[in-house]
Amino acid sequence: MTRVWNFSAGPAALPEEVLQQAQEEMLNWHGAGCSVMEMSHRGKEFMSILAQTEADLRELMGIPANYKVLFLQGGATQQFAQIPMNLLAGRSADYIVTGSWSKKAYKEAQRIGTVRCAATTEESGFTRLPTAEEIKLDPFAAYLHVCTNETIHGVEIPAQRIADTGVPLVVDMSSHILSGPVPVEKFGLIYAGAQKNIGPSGLTLVIIREDLLGMAPLSIPTVMDYAVMAENGSMLNTPPTYAIYIAGLVFQWLKKQGGLAGIDAINAEKARILYEVIDQSGGFYSNPVDPDCRSRMNVPFVLANPELDAAFLAESKAAGLASLKGHKSVGGMRASIYNAVSLEAVQALVAFMNDFAQRNA
Repeated sequence: MTRVWNFSAGPAALPEEVLQQAQEEMLNWHGAGCSVMEMSHRGKEFMSILAQTEADLRELMGIPANYKVLFLQGGATQQFAQIPMNLLAGRSADYIVTGSWSKKAYKEAQRIGTVRCAATTEESGFTRLPTAEEIKLDPFAAYLHVCTNETIHGVEIPAQRIADTGVPLVVDMSSHILSGPVPVEKFGLIYAGAQKNIGPSGLTLVIIREDLLGMAPLSIPTVMDYAVMAENGSMLNTPPTYAIYIAGLVFQWLKKQGGLAGIDAINAEKARILYEVIDQSGGFYSNPVDPDCRSRMNVPFVLANPELDAAFLAESKAAGLASLKGHKSVGGMRASIYNAVSLEAVQALVAFMNDFAQRNA
């Protein structure tokens, strides 16, 4: 069987080594006589999986002891509501809008309580980050929300630009978590849907500083209360057990790559060669994002002649390069080059793009 080079934005590629291990353990996990999907979530076998998964994640990210790791459900979209439910506490929060996902988070939070748009780059088509002069922060805000990688528009906030604003920083890292070292201690809460760099869809990761627990009003559903979920070790209800298991295998795979520092170097090279072919194409391809904040995970690009789009997609698919069509809201193309997308896969894409440009210039 031939596998494609998968550039899907999510659900996304998983390491082949992880898929092979899951296949081998599908019917009988470590002598348990059953699949992980069939285990009691409170049995010793799954509890050992959960404990190891959290331990490996803490090691990879350097998560301090005063942070809780929650394995939840509902996707990052549920967190758009769950965060203000837990953290507003009758106050206001600030949102910086740099793309579709932070805009969605801001709109959803408006349904829950009082929130402010502290800055937006929508007028520029979400192709840059706001300047310091454009950001108007409330020093008394309950929290400041940002999306550090916009999957659709391909805008990333570099780690060195993340500054302490004096209020808890809440970040959506769904599409670039685990792609490089993260200064966890800078953040009050980190959240991410799993289906890009962690594992299969159905799992949502929340990393929250302990002092932010216990602020939710009694009126919210119990299952939405971070403090309750933390007290129950993410086991108030049945967690997404198989997704947690796969995430654990991904974490072990990442450790074999040299941890986040090792994968960071690989991701930097993948992004470099892909942006290089775009920038050196003489205008045949273009990426609209300010080079200072181009995403290393999600690379949108357009062809100068949109009449060639259909041919590009058809020929790339025939060459084994899958899921390159851009998001419907922006059009064009998009290559998502998450951790599990190998350097070899990106080299194959670059070779195709060069050949296609030469034949159609």
